[in-house]
Amino acid sequence: MIFDSHAHYDDEAFNEDREKVIMGLNDKGVIGVLNCGASMDGARMSVELSRKYDFVYAAVGVHPEYADVVNDKVISELRDLARFSKVRAIGEIGLDYYHEENPDREIQKAAFRRQMELACELKLPVVIHDRDAHKDTLDILKEFPQVIGTIHCFSGSLEFARECLKLGYYIGFTGVITFKNAKKIIEVAREVPMDRILVETDCPYMAPVPNRGKRNESDYIKYIIQKISEIKCKSIEEIEDATICNIKQLLKINK
Repeated sequence: MIFDSHAHYDDEAFNEDREKVIMGLNDKGVIGVLNCGASMDGARMSVELSRKYDFVYAAVGVHPEYADVVNDKVISELRDLARFSKVRAIGEIGLDYYHEENPDREIQKAAFRRQMELACELKLPVVIHDRDAHKDTLDILKEFPQVIGTIHCFSGSLEFARECLKLGYYIGFTGVITFKNAKKIIEVAREVPMDRILVETDCPYMAPVPNRGKRNESDYIKYIIQKISEIKCKSIEEIEDATICNIKQLLKINK
């Protein structure tokens, strides 16, 4: 069984067959999906998807790519969206220094802090985006010791993973762990405790081998689980059980 801890079924890549894909996931062993907003439109649609499908939950937030839109009005709307019972996290939020066209770093940090403050206020976990911004991300996480969450699509060092674990965060593994050049992330997966591992697609992006280059979908997590089971010398069932238990604990899902 699979719980996809980070998906984007609101993405335009699913515009032609969204309902067919989502409706077919249960038959492929997918029992849960956390759909994460990146833009405000994405946040709104994540909520709508969680209303429509019993096994879909929502995270609402503004990705660092859109950090320059975060103002009082946006924070107020995110707060309103989060009142819906199936909104279980604030995200995807964080820092992205990889793309030069992204907003200025100080603007990103300000938007990140405002959304961390919202998560703290609402007592919700966060979904963290961190790309080439490990130090600044960690510094801001440390400013909010009351908040925990997941480091989505983890790409940092083993030492960075250790620091995140100390703060109570979970580590999210994507299809990247199946790639040939994934030595660093394999090292991280080997050390992260079983009770802190999450699996995710980030679909429609980053499909794992053997589907690399194709549109990603939640059932492809089986390849990620298979790889983690090899790395940790655990059975596939043990990895499935642990990752489902972990995401349910983080999102406070009882069923």
